Amino acid sequence: MRVAYLNALCCQGDNVISADNQQERPSANWIAGFVDGEGCFHVAINKQPKMTLGWQVLPEVRIAQHKRDEEVLHKIRSVLQCGAVVKSHGDILELRVRGIEQLNHLVRFFKKHPLHTTKKRNFELFAQVIALMNEREHLTRNGLRKIALLAAKMNRRVTPKYLESSETACQTRFA
Repeated sequence: MRVAYLNALCCQGDNVISADNQQERPSANWIAGFVDGEGCFHVAINKQPKMTLGWQVLPEVRIAQHKRDEEVLHKIRSVLQCGAVVKSHGDILELRVRGIEQLNHLVRFFKKHPLHTTKKRNFELFAQVIALMNEREHLTRNGLRKIALLAAKMNRRVTPKYLESSETACQTRFA
């Protein structure tokens, strides 16, 4: 019943009221609003000794829902044409978008269909990180530092472990 209600609210097509029409798709602006409420733009920087600089940048976009609303995640994925619906924890599923090509696609999507809450600022910072990665800046010490500083301003302003390491703290303090 809940999915049918969401379908009636969010979908476009000839038969907006009917949840039985499998061709109904959420509109782009509805998806932007949904991500405003349920999405997360995240940049992890993990210690990875095998990487050139010893650190790996892992940006991703997540949209979380209870498993009872899994169909909504699949419909959003269908419109965005990227990402994967995966189990998160407990009864929570997520649409996760990773990989630079898919993330570039999402950046273009959200520039065309802007967010309106505080997530707009997180998206803008996230888009800057993706732009730096497109320029392969994440493979340089200076670029990695720029990305870490941008990531530290996102969401709850958690300082990435990269900025907490003694080696980086010295570089950051004296840069």
